[in-house]
Amino acid sequence: MGRAVREAVRGRGAHEVAFAAARDPPSNDAVSELDDESRFGALLGDRAPDVVVDFTTPEATARYARACAEADVPIVTGTTGLGDEQWAALHDAGESVPVLHGANFSRGVQALFSAVESAVRALPEYDVEVTETHHSGKRDAPSGTANVLLERIEDARESGGSADEDSGQNERVHGRVGDQPRQDGEVGVHARRAGDVTGEHEVLLAGNDEVLELTHRAGDRGVFAAGALDAASWLVEQSPGCYRFAEVADEL
Repeated sequence: MGRAVREAVRGRGAHEVAFAAARDPPSNDAVSELDDESRFGALLGDRAPDVVVDFTTPEATARYARACAEADVPIVTGTTGLGDEQWAALHDAGESVPVLHGANFSRGVQALFSAVESAVRALPEYDVEVTETHHSGKRDAPSGTANVLLERIEDARESGGSADEDSGQNERVHGRVGDQPRQDGEVGVHARRAGDVTGEHEVLLAGNDEVLELTHRAGDRGVFAAGALDAASWLVEQSPGCYRFAEVADEL
């Protein structure tokens, strides 16, 4: 994603890379010089970027957010798999600078979120399964996008009055093995890791002798990089606070 963001910047005349940092920068980087991420705080002061775009690890994202808050620099992050401590770091930074987190920076995925909510409300009694597929090196499972889909499904069921906490509605079942008959109201969740798949997400609704499948496939990481730059351009105009990519997508 770091390479994809830098490539996207080169295609936009209004943007330029102030610096790029990596944990283990290669000595022969052909795109542009990479700095060591241990110098991130100093680089913020030396290069004075207007905004930071971050696709790293939860631990690094928390450090970067704190450094950005100290340097008064907005930060856009697409890092997923955040724990409570990392979310707290983002929210703390949002008290000083604009902070935007996106589980997915694709406009198509934003449309998928809306379509899934509508489908679940329209078909409240249908079984629901969520499947996501990513490259073999992806660390968090389910993906951040899949988790947002699950939250949207649960919200749609609850707002439609079809969820009952005591009935097991919306219980997430991660894969199945052995004797696992499907329970009413559960949501099946499946994470696949293979090859160099950029990202696929599918929501399946089945019932009443019919099946509805809503699917998004990303063909290239460039779509996420473009969305992150859209978010960065939008964020520099905002006041301190915590934002979501959906707010950007609504204005594109």
